[in-house]
Amino acid sequence: MKNHLLSRRNFLGQSVSGLSGIALTSLLAQKGLLANDPIRPRIDPAHPYAPRPPHFEPRAKNVLVIFCSGALSHVDTFDYKPELVKRHGMPLPGAADLITFQGAQGNLVKPIWDFKPRGQSGKMISDLVPNIAEFADDMCFIHSMTAKSNTHGPAENQMSTGYILDGFPGIGSWVTYALGSECDDMPAFVAIPDPRGVPQIGPRHWNSGFLPAAFQGTAFNASKPIPNLIRPTSVSEAADRDTRAFVNLLNKRQAQEHPADSDLAARISSYELAARMQIAASEVGNLTGESKATLDLYGVNDSNETKAGFAKNCLLARRLIERGVRFVQLFNGSYAMGEGVGNWDGHKTIEKQYSMHGPILDQPVAGLLKDLKARGLLQDTLVAFVTEFGRMPTFQKGANGRDHNPKGFTVWLAGAGVKKGFSYGATDEFGYKAAENVSTIYDLHATILHLLGIDHERLSYYNNGIERRLTDVHGHVIKQVLA
Repeated sequence: MKNHLLSRRNFLGQSVSGLSGIALTSLLAQKGLLANDPIRPRIDPAHPYAPRPPHFEPRAKNVLVIFCSGALSHVDTFDYKPELVKRHGMPLPGAADLITFQGAQGNLVKPIWDFKPRGQSGKMISDLVPNIAEFADDMCFIHSMTAKSNTHGPAENQMSTGYILDGFPGIGSWVTYALGSECDDMPAFVAIPDPRGVPQIGPRHWNSGFLPAAFQGTAFNASKPIPNLIRPTSVSEAADRDTRAFVNLLNKRQAQEHPADSDLAARISSYELAARMQIAASEVGNLTGESKATLDLYGVNDSNETKAGFAKNCLLARRLIERGVRFVQLFNGSYAMGEGVGNWDGHKTIEKQYSMHGPILDQPVAGLLKDLKARGLLQDTLVAFVTEFGRMPTFQKGANGRDHNPKGFTVWLAGAGVKKGFSYGATDEFGYKAAENVSTIYDLHATILHLLGIDHERLSYYNNGIERRLTDVHGHVIKQVLA
């Protein structure tokens, strides 16, 4: 029987059709008419921070991420489960042989702190965070979040970069790459580590990965004074001016001789921003001009030095947003002090650990929310309260704490573009795993980008033969949480 698929006529005919399709696709791509055509921002290497238009009208101008490092327990804070209270001390149904991150599980343990209805919405929030709970009517809860890893490092990576592996840009770097900066004398992306130290993966949270280095986040900390970078008195103003003029002359000659070298222009742009920051950074980190009422609101003068340090960082976050910094990443919790001591990793003695960590977090974050709201900044700022995964509704065998649980946990949003006093998704009756409207970190990132006017499916960067996205090939905007 003759095989028509291999005939000369069919081969030539199908080749023409295929080549025509390729040509048409190429033309559509050049015109930006393909449905998922990547949008790579046009970046002038000499001005990488220049403002760039969003893909569509944004709802938010700024983003503040509050990251509780160590995995904050959702069942002890924001995810109330009456059945967990009812079955306290009983086995988790269907999980007799369940082995989680650190081993076998004991029985179900009710929330360690009592839950109460808050605000007009009546949202049940625990007494661990009573001040934050006062803003229940401003919050949009996502109770069905899931993560891909039950290990802190990879899970922190995913929450901040979208990937469990190292080497990928943080979400703040993607935002800066897409939109540039609205602030001439401050970075577009600032990270504020906990006063106790950095989180598990440290600077990888705010790393630019394969994106140009200009989009890496800059780490600030209100507890550590910014060095004085002002010109020494031993150097005259004229000498300083002449030196800079001479360096600029050499740089221009280098650029003329090597027009294809964009690295020099990028470095110069970074140095120029650093020069402008000399005064601005010192000013933004100087809290002495704040009123006593504001300092007391945050808890800056608290006798607990760690709480006072975190309160200063929260106040610094507001001052950065006030000055136009587009993306601020604020960390609560550090691994520098060991497991559970400086963070929310409550394996062994969760009641003792959380009784220490709760007050450090609660008043400063509540003060930050109240201050943002009072100043009208919450109208344009999206606040995202996140952690790398949740914790089990059981206690670990032989311990008085909860193990890692990426199967279901809570994050919440507040501010620009999201519903108020609203809850989306749910875990099962014990808080063990997401059961209703299951959400992923990809979905969360897609939603954050959407509120900034960015299509997560089209923002890309070509790296190592792949069109890379923050959300990889996943993610959907959670439209149900949008106002």
